Amino acid sequence: MSTKSNTMWGGRFASGPDAIMEAINASIGYDRRLAAEDIAGSRAHAAMLAAQGIITDSDAQAIREGLLTILSEIEEGSFVFSTALEDIHMNVEARLTELIGAPAGRLHTARSRNDQVAVDFRLWVRGAADAAQDAIRGLQRAILAQAEAGAAMVMPGFTHLQVAQPVTFGHHLMAWVEMLARDAGRFADARARMNESPLGAAALAGTSFPIDREATAQALGFARPMANSLDAVSDRDFALEFLSAATICAVHLSRMAEELVIWSTAQFGFVKLSDRWSTGSSIMPQKRNPDAAELIRAKIGRITGAQVALTTVMKGLPLAYSKDMQEDKEQVFEAADQLALALAAMTGMVADLTPQPDAMRASAARGFSTATDLADWLVRALNLPFREAHHVTGHLVALAEAKGCDLPELSLADMQSVHGAITGEVFSVLGVENSVASRMSQGGTAPARVREQIARWKALLA
Repeated sequence: MSTKSNTMWGGRFASGPDAIMEAINASIGYDRRLAAEDIAGSRAHAAMLAAQGIITDSDAQAIREGLLTILSEIEEGSFVFSTALEDIHMNVEARLTELIGAPAGRLHTARSRNDQVAVDFRLWVRGAADAAQDAIRGLQRAILAQAEAGAAMVMPGFTHLQVAQPVTFGHHLMAWVEMLARDAGRFADARARMNESPLGAAALAGTSFPIDREATAQALGFARPMANSLDAVSDRDFALEFLSAATICAVHLSRMAEELVIWSTAQFGFVKLSDRWSTGSSIMPQKRNPDAAELIRAKIGRITGAQVALTTVMKGLPLAYSKDMQEDKEQVFEAADQLALALAAMTGMVADLTPQPDAMRASAARGFSTATDLADWLVRALNLPFREAHHVTGHLVALAEAKGCDLPELSLADMQSVHGAITGEVFSVLGVENSVASRMSQGGTAPARVREQIARWKALLA
C-alpha cells in the first residue's frame, strides 16, 4: 500500500503536512477499530449506488469483492495501516484502489467522510450498547442464583452504614438486580434513539445524486434515515448518551464492589471471595485482598472521565462538522472497554462468592435491629400513636444498653417498667427471623416476597 502522499487533498496543497501535523491529524491509531463498520457502510453504499444506476453493477461487484478481501486481511492481521493516510476510511479506500483499480474511485460518489464516519461510529456504539445489555443480563443471572440460595438468610440492613433493620441476603442482592435492570433499560433507550442512519447526508447538505437513503438504512439495520443532513453529520448525542448510561452503570458496579469489599473484611465476614478474585500481600501472609472489587470500584473514574471529556469537546461546536469531533472515539472506546471488563469481573466474583450466613445473622441480631418491630407492635397491640411508640421503644433501647443486652433479652418485667401494658406477646416480633418474615409488603424483605421477585426475574431473563 502506498503511503507517500494523501491524494484526497488534490492540488490544493503543494506538499504534505509535516510530522507534527500528520501526528495531530491522524486517527488511524484508534479508529481502525471501526474497520468492520466502515466496510459494512461502504458495502451498503455501493449496493445502493448500483441499484440507483449511479454506478455500474460490475463496478459495484468489484467494490464488494475488494472490500471483503480487505475485511479478511484486517481480521487475519495482515493489513498494513498507514498513519500518512490519516484514518480508517482512507486506509480502506487506498487498499481498495490497489486491489481493484479504477472502480474504487467510484465508491465515494454521493458520500463524504463526514457521513461515513458518522455511520461507522453509530454502528460501533450501537454494538457496544447491545454488548453492555448482554453483559448486564449475565451479571443479573449470577446475582439471581446467589439470591435464590440466600432468600431466607438473615443479614443486617444498613442506613448510614449503621445496623438498621434485619433483611435477607436475597433481598439485598435483588436490589442489585433492580439497579442493573435500569442500566440495561438506559442502554436500550439510547440504542433506540441512535438507530437512525446518517449515510447520505454527505458533507452537510445532502447530495444531488438520486440516492436511496431508506435502502442503506435498512441494509445497515437502522430504523430510518436521519431527517436532517446537518444534524446527521454533526450529532454525537448517541455517544454522549452511551457514556451517560455507562457512567450510571459504573456507579452501580462501584457501589456493589464497595459492599463486597466491606462484606469480605474480617470485621464483617458476610461473604468469602474465591481465590480467583482475591490476591495476597507481599509482606503479610494472612491477607486476602479483594483487588478485583477495588479495581471495579475505580473504573468509574475512567468512565465518567470519558463522559466529561466528550461533553467538553462538543459543548461549543457550531453546526455542522468540525475536526474537534475526531476526539470522540477514544473516549467512547475507553469507556466501553472498561465497562465490559468491570461487568465481566463482577459477574465472576458474584458467581464464585460464598455467603457466611452465621456471621450475617449474628450481625443482624446486634445493634437493636428489631427496635422498629417493637414500635410497630406497640402501635398494633396497644393502639399507641406511632410517635409515642417510638418514644417508648427508645426508653427500652436505653434500658437494654444499660443492662448490656439486646431487646429480646430484656425480661417482661423490664419492659413493663417502661410501659405497663406490654405483654409477653411482644417477644414474638423481636427475633430477626420473625422480623424479616413480617415484612410482607410489596417489595419487602420477607423470604416469600423475595422468592416472588426472583421468580419474576428468572422469567424475564429466560
